[in-house]
Amino acid sequence: MSSVEVHQYIVSLLQKPNPVILDIGCNDGTDTQQFLNLCPQAQLYCFEPDPRAIARFKKKLGSSLNKVKLLEIAISDRNGMIDFHPSNADGDAKEWDLSGSIRRPKNHLTEYDWVRFDRPVSVETRRLDDWCSEVKLNTVDLIWMDVQGAEADVITGGMRTLSNTRFIYTEYSDRELYEGQLSLQAILDLLPSFEVAAHYPRTVEGDVLLKNTRF
Repeated sequence: MSSVEVHQYIVSLLQKPNPVILDIGCNDGTDTQQFLNLCPQAQLYCFEPDPRAIARFKKKLGSSLNKVKLLEIAISDRNGMIDFHPSNADGDAKEWDLSGSIRRPKNHLTEYDWVRFDRPVSVETRRLDDWCSEVKLNTVDLIWMDVQGAEADVITGGMRTLSNTRFIYTEYSDRELYEGQLSLQAILDLLPSFEVAAHYPRTVEGDVLLKNTRF
């Protein structure tokens, strides 16, 4: 299934013209733009701490930037500042920023040995529950999460929000690419009210769509 087809399928499940979508780890806005194309009235909140990705996000969204809310922060299990490990590479993949994480790289260093990680930088971080409370966001239709091994941090800091979230789409890896990264089963154990709605495995990692059975 192509990326566009995945987005189309998820939007079909949301069954509303103006869903509330949180794009956590939005990088350059590729997924954000696809959701905007499919749901022009969607309420999109996008979170990204890497300055390079933020710049590309703003460029990619262009005139559509005013249709979304971009938060230049990381989502984790605490409020304040946190170390972010920016990824990089050389040659054709120069300025590779798709693998940065608030978790230190572990098996990523051997599974993707062409990616390197530069010196950590300090970025602002918020707990999802505190941020949602601050902006008075009570119900979320979809959390699209690509946080490179920091799934546990987002979940721990957002349990109340997640209980009021209909769907979660997240990347996972069972090979601990980053220190302390949860396996898919461990993610499911943290989210007992969610069941697997769709599974997209790949070689080293994969993606999974989870549905909240409370809705």
